[in-house]
Amino acid sequence: QEEGGPEAEEPLGVHHALAERASKYTKRPNVFRLQTADWRVFLFQAPTPEEMFSWISRINLVAALFSSPPFPAAVGSQRRFVRPIFPTAPSRSPPEEQHRSHEAWMERVAQELFEHQRNLPEKRGRARDLDEYRLKKEYLLYE
Repeated sequence: QEEGGPEAEEPLGVHHALAERASKYTKRPNVFRLQTADWRVFLFQAPTPEEMFSWISRINLVAALFSSPPFPAAVGSQRRFVRPIFPTAPSRSPPEEQHRSHEAWMERVAQELFEHQRNLPEKRGRARDLDEYRLKKEYLLYE
């Protein structure tokens, strides 16, 4: 792509992303992982543990500032589970309001996960229903 094109501006979107220490990765020291809103995972290595934790906190701060509340999932005539849409525009809310919004979102997701796990599908149910249940559970656990 030409310089200044859309890819040059933002090669990796951090909205709704999460950076954390890659505790399961043991091949190299000071490695952290970045999981994006579309569930891609990137591993980065820092020269020192201090720099690694500095990068993690800064990435998470920027991710929080760029994370507007998600749009509701699309409504359709089928019962299929559809993940909500995460906007890529920066949030216009002040950080305190964003924090309250993120907390409310986490409470809703935790409640939805609890309800979802209480209503298990029949073991001999249709494969499609079992797959839908699994997809929704994976999404709720990820969130």
